[in-house]
Amino acid sequence: MTYSSKNGGWLTLWVTVACATDMTLFGYDQGVFGGVIVTDDFLDLLGIKDDPSMQSTVTAIYDIGCFLGALSVIWIGEPLGRKNTILIGTTIMSVGAILQITAFGVPQMIVGRVIAGIGNGINTSTAPVWQGETSKASWRGKLIVIEMICNIFGFMMSNWVTFGMSYVPGSISWRLPLAIQFIFIFILYATVPWLPESPRWLIARGRIQEADQILADLEDREVDDPYITTQSRDIRWAVEFELKNTVPWGDLLRGRTGEGYAGESKFLHFLHNNEADDTKQFSGINVTSYYLPLVLINSVGLDNRLARLLAGCNSVSYLLFSLIGIPNVEKWGRRKMMMYCAFGQFLCYLAITICIRYNEADFLSPGLRVQFAEASIAFFFLYYVFFGIGWQGVPWLYPTEINSLSMRTKGAALGTATNWIVNFLVVEITPPGISALGWKFYIIWTVFNFAFIPIVYLFYPETADRSLEDVDRFFLENHNVLVYKDKDATSSKRPKRYDELEKAEVRRNSSVTQENIQGMFKRRPAEQASDEAKANEVQGLGEHLETKSADVS
Repeated sequence: MTYSSKNGGWLTLWVTVACATDMTLFGYDQGVFGGVIVTDDFLDLLGIKDDPSMQSTVTAIYDIGCFLGALSVIWIGEPLGRKNTILIGTTIMSVGAILQITAFGVPQMIVGRVIAGIGNGINTSTAPVWQGETSKASWRGKLIVIEMICNIFGFMMSNWVTFGMSYVPGSISWRLPLAIQFIFIFILYATVPWLPESPRWLIARGRIQEADQILADLEDREVDDPYITTQSRDIRWAVEFELKNTVPWGDLLRGRTGEGYAGESKFLHFLHNNEADDTKQFSGINVTSYYLPLVLINSVGLDNRLARLLAGCNSVSYLLFSLIGIPNVEKWGRRKMMMYCAFGQFLCYLAITICIRYNEADFLSPGLRVQFAEASIAFFFLYYVFFGIGWQGVPWLYPTEINSLSMRTKGAALGTATNWIVNFLVVEITPPGISALGWKFYIIWTVFNFAFIPIVYLFYPETADRSLEDVDRFFLENHNVLVYKDKDATSSKRPKRYDELEKAEVRRNSSVTQENIQGMFKRRPAEQASDEAKANEVQGLGEHLETKSADVS
């Protein structure tokens, strides 16, 4: 294999580099048009300077492409595999980028935006799944959050590039920012082909020997190591169960449940998968990520140059505070992180609504109105702090964990497609909404952010510190929509019974020898002191765990 010299952490690092580059490209594409759409040369050339409706359509049509691309992964994702799907998406993005860079009119720009969106929709549906399926359970959350931080880095980069190019006259001021995305496209072509395919996808295709080697390489162990054998058998169990209990799409969309299809479990997978993406889009993030300069110009009253500068400064703050999510996504868990941050986002939009209300109030003096406008800027910044910590990464991570193996690509694709169609709705209505409703437009996002708190508390099961197969087992055993009373569903730590089942399975696969048990728990030098205690714990499980092991197998 081409990656054989890079095993363990190094191999995971390179998969992360490829997936993170893909998400950086996504963030750059998402942010760059916010600067392009307020560039005079661009507006004059396309003849849309005094047409807010066409401005929003040219911007938002990209999301229609993303929706179509994400939806296509439902059919092409499983046959092609994770790597080939990403390479196809990258190629399509390249075509769309060229069309945008060379555009001299609205039709070509729209076609370019749609084609680039199709490629981005394919990639954003696939990269988190590939990352999740090649990562350890203890790393998975951190790595996908890092990917989304790279998305913020791309967003930040686009803001500063468009701000810098605003000093340059002519069409290069917007063509060059659009061309810079080829830097990330070239990195994807240079990394993805030589990296390992998802071992879970390989096992589902019957390529077990190849998958076992990749599992061993990712863990930096031998193929016949008991832990690798246990992982492989666990995945094969999930594959066999899915083959016997596949739910047809028509039944799933109708909410069909039943013993034969394991339908209740499947429908809950499906429901949670789409909820996570929908709630993120209704948080109001794309009101500002696509249009922050426009919002600051039209709602706050800033001039073009200052609005661009503040958008760039905000993106730096956004990036820095999002780093808080890396260590805490596993420590706090997905549920707490989303609830805490939703509450913060609610307070910010409430303050923004009040400030802009009094900024528009004719009965106040001009000086006082300016003070309210300036105060609103601080809350736009603070909103990005809360969103960056919690809601930027977790809604992308959650669908890759919550879906069963047979549904993981389809579910992630459908969730991402839902994300993009709602994204289109928000981006399409924002300029006309601000123009028609003024400060009342921001009430919408205030209400949505508050509603997310009870929704997450009542309905969202925790996935932190669980293997993907643990999540499969949870849904197989639990069919309740409400999860807030179930300790196994709400704990940010892996339930003990899952630990016991895994240890018992490893014990059986290692023939219960002290040497193999200690090898299973081999850790870095700083953790070696706990090896003996862990080995004794496993060996002390006794006959009753061996009975559980037989049940699992």
